[in-house]
Amino acid sequence: MSSSTAPSERPRLSACIIAFNEADRISDCLASLAFCDDVLVVDSHSTDATVALAQAAGARVLQRPFDGFRSQKDFAVTQAAHDWVLCLDADERVSDELRASILAARDGGFAGQAGYRFNRLSDYFGRFLRHGNAYPDRVLRLFDRRRGGWRGKREIHEAASVDGPVATLRGDLIHYPYRSLEQQLAKTQRYARMMAEHEHARGKRASWSKLVLAPAWRFWRGYVLRAGFLDGWRGLVYAYVRANYVRQKSIMLWLLQHGQPVGDPPRAPDQPRRNG
Repeated sequence: MSSSTAPSERPRLSACIIAFNEADRISDCLASLAFCDDVLVVDSHSTDATVALAQAAGARVLQRPFDGFRSQKDFAVTQAAHDWVLCLDADERVSDELRASILAARDGGFAGQAGYRFNRLSDYFGRFLRHGNAYPDRVLRLFDRRRGGWRGKREIHEAASVDGPVATLRGDLIHYPYRSLEQQLAKTQRYARMMAEHEHARGKRASWSKLVLAPAWRFWRGYVLRAGFLDGWRGLVYAYVRANYVRQKSIMLWLLQHGQPVGDPPRAPDQPRRNG
């Protein structure tokens, strides 16, 4: 890893983005990162125009087979030109207020901090969710890679961590997580399976009480206790879908611990798929 700067200079900042088939979103993401000194996109061999658009925006592009969200982000951090890194997904953008906060912290040399967290504000069917389990959704995405990064073994719901003080910046990271309800449902089912497999491998077990109570608690906590109802019908739909994610994960973990598959068995190339 290269050193960011001499101590007397303002630290330089690298932006790290992972992407796959994000042609409809990558340009806006990169435009919000124009203040960074280095912008790197790690692409998982997209089949659309993601790579061309990223290169046209001036980003460095590296291609790497996808082997997990944490691993992909960790690889991106190691390939950054500078030690201070700002990590985004292609469906995220830095808001004006957050950009100003980051620039102010950088102008101060990121003094005394190993990293910074900030709120993430998610769009849901045309409006931002400002209550419930969706917000403030604080994430640690700006940090000194010499003091931390995307550590651990969990490839899903990955989170960065650092050794040292972490401050909170003003401003939101704007998030556009879903293109449609169908895409959200498919995404949450895939994530539920990945989490169930991860927890099963670590020896965690599901119980009948968790099957019943955990989804209900997720809905009650988000929609009632954290006032998700203030987001109107969007808050209701979001709370139901997130509760269903917990239900799916618990069911899959239950099946795994009883020796049952949670996906279709492998098929020979010439074997037709069975219906029903």
